[in-house]
Amino acid sequence: MEVNNHINYVEFYSPDLQIVKRFYSQVFEWVFTDFGLSYTAFSESGIAGGFELSDKPISKGALVILYHSELENIREKIKTAGGSIVQDVFSFPGGKRFHFKDPAGNELAVWTETN
Repeated sequence: MEVNNHINYVEFYSPDLQIVKRFYSQVFEWVFTDFGLSYTAFSESGIAGGFELSDKPISKGALVILYHSELENIREKIKTAGGSIVQDVFSFPGGKRFHFKDPAGNELAVWTETN
């Protein structure tokens, strides 16, 4: 159900859709639907979104933060799948998180609650 005034889609650029699809499928189990050769949409991520094929330089934009209850486990999966950790695990009031870049160069973060 779509709700007025709620974020319901996030879009990224990628110079290689196959690499970025493989990364997010392998690490986060997202599901992809291709729309032609230059766009793929993702689901099973908590919010709908997509990747547009583009050779535009990727610079910091909005920081998308994902949740995972096993922070160290998902950190290792990201590295194994070809992502890079750009800010290691740190604490903040209420939790811990780290930042990573996907193979296309997009920076995201993953957080968990403090136990």
